Amino acid sequence: MINKRLLIKNLLAHNDENSFYDKKRKVDISNKEGKAKFLKHICALSNSNPKNNSYIVIGVEDESNEIVGVPFFDDSKIQNLINAYLDNPPIVSYENIPFPHLPADIVVGLVTIRPLNKLTALKKNIWKYWGGTVFYRDGSISMPKSFKSEILDVNSELVATIEKHSHNSIEHTLDGVIDFINVRHADLHTQYKVFKEQFVVCWAGNKKEVKGETYFSRVDIELINEQVRIFYSALDEVSISMTQDSFTILEYVLLGLQGNNKYYPLEELTLHFNENGSYYIDSDLVFEPPKYDKKVLHHIYNNNNAIQHKVLSGDTLNKGETEDLYNLPATYLICYLNGFESALEKLESIRPFLRKFDSKLYQSYKENIRILRKVKYN
Repeated sequence: MINKRLLIKNLLAHNDENSFYDKKRKVDISNKEGKAKFLKHICALSNSNPKNNSYIVIGVEDESNEIVGVPFFDDSKIQNLINAYLDNPPIVSYENIPFPHLPADIVVGLVTIRPLNKLTALKKNIWKYWGGTVFYRDGSISMPKSFKSEILDVNSELVATIEKHSHNSIEHTLDGVIDFINVRHADLHTQYKVFKEQFVVCWAGNKKEVKGETYFSRVDIELINEQVRIFYSALDEVSISMTQDSFTILEYVLLGLQGNNKYYPLEELTLHFNENGSYYIDSDLVFEPPKYDKKVLHHIYNNNNAIQHKVLSGDTLNKGETEDLYNLPATYLICYLNGFESALEKLESIRPFLRKFDSKLYQSYKENIRILRKVKYN
């Protein structure tokens, strides 16, 4: 099994950006420009490496190679985005890799692009890129290219060597378990489980019992063998179940209006472990949006729009409007889920203001956008 933390270190230590590896300070797929650039790099790396894996490392300073990290990103529907915009889409995974020197909610993103051995192209227009465009890596640059012959394979041996040097060991696994339990989460309820005599899953959180059911908050879950963070949330509640062959996480989100909040199941994520030393992850969106009276929602929506207009105009909010501002991400989300299609656009328009105004409010914005993204991609 490949230790993804070692893989990142080996990629950074031994290679400049090239035709099988790219690094980014951050990636933003919340807007069309960010989506387009991400898809361009996926397309280019896939076309440049028809018979071996390609990688994008996210959270690294370009000039210094310093690992600074990015917030945990749990979008299990990223493959849906790739399938929607690319012809011959490669299989792509996004993994969150924790590093000891980074804060608990900061990781390094590792995008792995599996070999396809087919020509990948944009299926339709997005941002300033035309449908039908084929991208290819020329050194460290992803650029349009016209192909008149088959794609050359020049990296297989080098990538295989890097991956071989990144394999796990018993020492790495034991150190990872001890660090997870005794150092990083000494203040939380922690457990571990070994699957198929090879895979070690560790999880930590605040444990509570409700009507005979066990739930966790402040949850951190890692697959220690590969140094991959499977789940992280400082806010949401989760329940955990397992069999001899699988480990399942059911995530809940707290939603409601006027203080009447309720937990709703959002997504079920299951790790399936095989006897041959492989595993795969299934995710199932089980979310059923809460429904509300249209008249009530129209009142809330119009109030939100008035606050949004004042924010964008630079006007000062009164005390009541400021209080409503803290509920604005959640109420816009509920409006969108009940058929107010423009609510998402209005919420995204005030993102820069929310980021500067208050860290708690901006965190609420990110959590609600994450739910919207999952629903849309599904």
